[in-house]
Amino acid sequence: MSGSLAARLVLRRSLPQRQFLWRRGFSQTAAERAKESAVSAPSELPAFDYVPPAYSGPSSDEIMAKRREYLSPSFFHFYKTPLNVVEGRRQYLFDEKGRRYLDAFGGIATVCCGHCHPDVVAAIVEQTKRLQHSTVLYLNHTIADFAEALASKLPGNLKVAFFTNSGTEANELAILIARLYTGCHDIISIRNAYHGNASGTMGTTAQSIWKFNVSGVHHAVNPDPYRGIFGSDGEKYARDVEEIINFGTSGKIAAFISEAIQGVGGIVEMAPGYLPIAYDTVRKAGGLCIADEVQAGFARTGSHFWGFEDQGVIPDIVTMAKGIGNGIPLGAVVTTPEIAKVLTHRSYFNTFGGNPVCTAAGLAVLRVIEKEKLQENAFVVGSHLKERLNALKDKYELIGDVRGKGLMLGVELVTDRKLKTPAKDETLHVMDQMKELGVLIGKGGYYGNVFRITPPLCFTKDDADFLVDAMDYTLSRM
Repeated sequence: MSGSLAARLVLRRSLPQRQFLWRRGFSQTAAERAKESAVSAPSELPAFDYVPPAYSGPSSDEIMAKRREYLSPSFFHFYKTPLNVVEGRRQYLFDEKGRRYLDAFGGIATVCCGHCHPDVVAAIVEQTKRLQHSTVLYLNHTIADFAEALASKLPGNLKVAFFTNSGTEANELAILIARLYTGCHDIISIRNAYHGNASGTMGTTAQSIWKFNVSGVHHAVNPDPYRGIFGSDGEKYARDVEEIINFGTSGKIAAFISEAIQGVGGIVEMAPGYLPIAYDTVRKAGGLCIADEVQAGFARTGSHFWGFEDQGVIPDIVTMAKGIGNGIPLGAVVTTPEIAKVLTHRSYFNTFGGNPVCTAAGLAVLRVIEKEKLQENAFVVGSHLKERLNALKDKYELIGDVRGKGLMLGVELVTDRKLKTPAKDETLHVMDQMKELGVLIGKGGYYGNVFRITPPLCFTKDDADFLVDAMDYTLSRM
């Protein structure tokens, strides 16, 4: 496989220069260093004791034909040749030919315990055998047990849970609660944010590529240490929140919502010290502070269980999804008893929220994170991976920034480090070539030039090394 890949890359280098937009990403010195280093193709994937049974389902072409005819035209796929994933185990995925891939995207930061973790699968199967669906109008211990376990992981008086089916739905409910509780309508979000794709959350999302024509939300300057106008000065960014309140609202607002690390936005960490000042400003204006932990939560950042803890704040409402169920459709809103009471003014109901199968899976996920010390693993392996990625940054001018925490990391590609010109074509090329080597990574950022590395939390140092070796090999041949 690696030999044929190398041959194809050599062949491509002999083609006209216009077909290689990515070569702009290297200075002469960097290119010479890469050539001199003579990077070898990565060895085989780390050993793994599972081989999937032969696949007998429809081919990739047949699936694509059905997608085109019967599914939304808004659907898109990664890679020039789409990947047909038929099975998953732990941090690996398998295609229809039985080939194994290292999954460094985790279903968009969703698979936290690992694909088909036996404890989670067992919890789902056993609960399904007993009771697949009920309603909160009856008693069932699974939803109560999970709510109790979830509350034990949150600080302060954050202990009342409302269960939903997705992160979008959780954020929609959080915004509704804030507006009802405060009696105000204005919401403040952050530029480059992504909070969902329903009418309310789409307003808080602040990237035009993910928005239809809905609004009603104010967007503060993004406290982005890499591309932001104030660098890493969190205090200066936070002043914009106060200016929005003073000059864009009545002086009172419903809520401020933010991700601790912007996921879809390109793994953008907040400037240090930003949230404490922003939260204080919002609360003085009567607003609630909502922490969107859909991607950063559930131990992914390693140093903390929740992303907001890194900034030393306690929000009024926390929303979560993705990693909460390891792939099961499950989301949640957790707030204080006082704020939660606002939904009793009318009848609030969710048919599938708190479904016994989903909450059984959620409880199993929490237990696996504890039992297998996945938060510690995210910190140790994530630190090792980030260190190795930073070494690649020192080697290749194409890498403008390496950022993130734990196993939520981003690598931004630029063709000019000073101008920070997005390297969109180069990003697609590297992704495609890494897939050929057996590594799957995501991409994001407004310009589509950031690798999103959010693998299952059972990722090992050997996995991390293989990922970096594959990226190094690909970059060395551009």
